[in-house]
Amino acid sequence: MSKPSIRGVFLSIILCLTVAIIIPAHAEGTVDAKSFSFEETTIIEFTNTGNVDVSAFRIWLGSDNNFKSFKTENGWIGEKTPQGVIIFTSSSEVIKPGESIKIGIKTDKISSGINWKALDKSDQQIEIGKTIAGELPKPVTISKPVPKSDTTVSEEGVLANSAFRIIPEKPNVGSTIRVTGDNFGAGQELDFFINSNKISSFVTNDAGYFITTVKIPENIDADRVDFIIKDKDNQEKKISLRLEEPMNRIPESDNIPLTIVGLPEILHRTDFLEISGTAQPNSAITASVKDPEGKIINTRTAKADAKGNWKLAEPIIVPLDAPFGRYSAIISDGREEKTTSWTIETSKVILIKPITLKFNPGETMKFNGTALPNKSLELILEDPLGIEKTSDIIEIDETGNVEFEYPTIANVDKEGTWTLVAEQDGKREFIYAGLGEIPSIPINIEFDKLNYKSTETAKISLTGKPLDKLTMLIVDPSDKPKIIADNKNTVSITLGQDGKKTYELELSGYSSGAYTAIVNKGASKSSEVFTVGLQTGSGTIKIGSTKLDYRPGEAILILGDTKENSLLTLTLSDPDGTVWKTKEIFSDKNGKIADDSLRLPSSAEPGIWIVNAKSGSNFDNVEIEVITSKEEGLVVTVEDGIEISGYGKSINIKVINAEQTVKMSILNSDGEEIETLSFPSNKEGEIKQPWFIPKGTIPGTYTIKVTDAHNTAETTFTVK
Repeated sequence: MSKPSIRGVFLSIILCLTVAIIIPAHAEGTVDAKSFSFEETTIIEFTNTGNVDVSAFRIWLGSDNNFKSFKTENGWIGEKTPQGVIIFTSSSEVIKPGESIKIGIKTDKISSGINWKALDKSDQQIEIGKTIAGELPKPVTISKPVPKSDTTVSEEGVLANSAFRIIPEKPNVGSTIRVTGDNFGAGQELDFFINSNKISSFVTNDAGYFITTVKIPENIDADRVDFIIKDKDNQEKKISLRLEEPMNRIPESDNIPLTIVGLPEILHRTDFLEISGTAQPNSAITASVKDPEGKIINTRTAKADAKGNWKLAEPIIVPLDAPFGRYSAIISDGREEKTTSWTIETSKVILIKPITLKFNPGETMKFNGTALPNKSLELILEDPLGIEKTSDIIEIDETGNVEFEYPTIANVDKEGTWTLVAEQDGKREFIYAGLGEIPSIPINIEFDKLNYKSTETAKISLTGKPLDKLTMLIVDPSDKPKIIADNKNTVSITLGQDGKKTYELELSGYSSGAYTAIVNKGASKSSEVFTVGLQTGSGTIKIGSTKLDYRPGEAILILGDTKENSLLTLTLSDPDGTVWKTKEIFSDKNGKIADDSLRLPSSAEPGIWIVNAKSGSNFDNVEIEVITSKEEGLVVTVEDGIEISGYGKSINIKVINAEQTVKMSILNSDGEEIETLSFPSNKEGEIKQPWFIPKGTIPGTYTIKVTDAHNTAETTFTVK
């Protein structure tokens, strides 16, 4: 649904055509219909000009024509009846007086006119008519203005306070969107990107404003993407939104088989499954699951869309206590039934899952499960961009129980699918949870080892959604694409029914050095480094750390020098000589060593820990001191935070040794209170909270005063 004054054309066809001929159905009616067409495609715009909400539309053709497909706006669905009528309805939307909706249809031949009827919530007729279409109008893009003589034209396109928005806010793959922006440079040419793909260019007016319509390509996956505005200096503004599936299309054939994907033959406890398939279009899907004893333990339902595709609304995580054995499911779309089966086995040693699939921004993400008892377990939590947010090495006791948590920060931590990487005894598992949305299986790539001979074949393990189509690119040591097969720089890979695939990469002809494998699926990307022909025995090794005093849980950055392209092994040992982590690394083509993969466990004992770098018979050590003494009393610190368009600059406030809820007062230089905040501390007595500096805040020195149940502390910060 859209209001004509602000909402854009949503349809997925951008055509350069002549001015439209518009024929309203009824000049004095309560609903107006205007239509535009090109060949077999027609767009109808219905506008409510009366005083009654419109709840449904019905459209039909003459007896010599048939519908092939249709599209409508978010919140509305269409259904084709056996009589050839398409009924458009919505469970939550209505067309209020003054509002409009656009519907796109495609027919098997050029239409001479489209019959329509508008209905109220009681299915009573409001208006009936027939619209005869003219031609589709050109999409509107503001042309480059000629600045006035007294107007100062900015030399920059993207400015600090530039902002833009996408209309609608939930766009579909293949649809047309409207993009509007304010506070950009005047008279500047800007480029519009979706991820790394340039879609269009346009020019701002003399006030730094623009409005344009662009089409989202149909070959982009329905996933989270970045909409980017760039100027000629590559300054940019970005909005991240999730693309919805393409709008309904009537399939060319209703004879679509019943299928199910996402259920591999072998499952393990805590496995993450996204179940989907095909069925009779617009049919209801039911799946009844039976346990090893033949008892029905669960029933799930789904709805097939107009193309016959269906998907369970939420992924499934196999429970920690699921009995082992053979399971089966009977799936039906009302026309046919299909039986599938799988086995739950015990081979996984790391069994961890989130306490819920979706966490809200600001909540603490919590994971629990089991791992091998009396052994160390490394946990790394990555955000949707693959950035490490926190990690730890924990000692698992005799129970094998695992608990891990991370307090998220609203408006700072990125929403999307987060990945917890758990590694123990050389086994690695990926656990998924969503922040602000239901998680989805991302792409992961792993090599069977770091270094290969040029006579070997690298085994690459790929995981993602079942039947995902991936492309892989290899970048050589000089940062150029490497030919993989058939004189092409990329190779296409289709994952199996279980979402997994092993690709064997022949390394004949690969020279010595470090390579990067990059795997893409739409906007999703994953990469991994591997090396060819590197040797141990690097000669003299010299390593050091960026500091000598560390606290438990901190990452250790190791820098150093040795012979170029050499294999090394890093080990981290505690004061008793116990090795906590071993990592194989390599020096670059200039002989530089840089690695931050070693992290002290949160339970690290105080004393001298040793990092050893070894290559053949050559080695070097660096000693670091772990300090566990705790600052006494309530402590508050402030550091610079991020800057977000529309919100401004922020500071990060950290409080330690807090008890219960902490009240924060922010005071100006005159001691006047400008804002009061209140937050509960976590179980470690910590609070980490950003605060966005209000627009118009006068530069100067400000004070943050914090108070808990027993103590008070304060610090200052400067606004420039």
